[in-house]
Amino acid sequence: MNAERFAEVDHWIARHLLAPDPVLDAVLKANAEAGLPAIDVSRIIGSLLALLVGVVKAHHVLEVGTLGGYSAIQMARALPDDGRLVTIEANPRNAEVARANFARADLVRRIDLRVGQALDVLPGLVDEGHAFDFAFIDADKENNAAYADWAATLVRPGGLVVIDNVVRDGRITDDSDTDPQLVGTRSLYAAMRMDQRFEATALQLVGSKGWDGLMIARRR
Repeated sequence: MNAERFAEVDHWIARHLLAPDPVLDAVLKANAEAGLPAIDVSRIIGSLLALLVGVVKAHHVLEVGTLGGYSAIQMARALPDDGRLVTIEANPRNAEVARANFARADLVRRIDLRVGQALDVLPGLVDEGHAFDFAFIDADKENNAAYADWAATLVRPGGLVVIDNVVRDGRITDDSDTDPQLVGTRSLYAAMRMDQRFEATALQLVGSKGWDGLMIARRR
């Protein structure tokens, strides 16, 4: 594999297909200055998420794993004026940076940031009566199967669930590798295969973030 070549092509696609976006550039700069890990989705994947939000005509979006808000901003922009995105972040410092970025993007009124462990926050969303059209899961991989289970409860029939980092440099195929993130990822595949509430597939992807992939599931 040639990681530099993958990144070069990713950047070429973004440069030739997507308009310059000073706000998103400023978000990544703010994240770096705050010391957040550079694990945001790529610009290409962010644009895909926004496109899918539009495809399902989403009014309500759920995100598990905010980090600095880079992906949340792109999805929230794709919502109609009365749309709402709920994003969950476990790390208070990350949430602080994300709030500043939401203000920078003029999206404070469209984004509802919840701080806490996702498995503690998600039941409350059910109690509040939320029904989402689209969900993006990009948090601790150890709990991906549990997050997908909650998404099945919270996402309406016909809605989409997208889960990031489901290939992990191809390491998912090596059963002798017991890294907790890999174990969690394999558990996700097993759970989704058996879950009759979803119709799912997964894609390998290469780009500026290396070799990884997305799982995309439609809520039946």
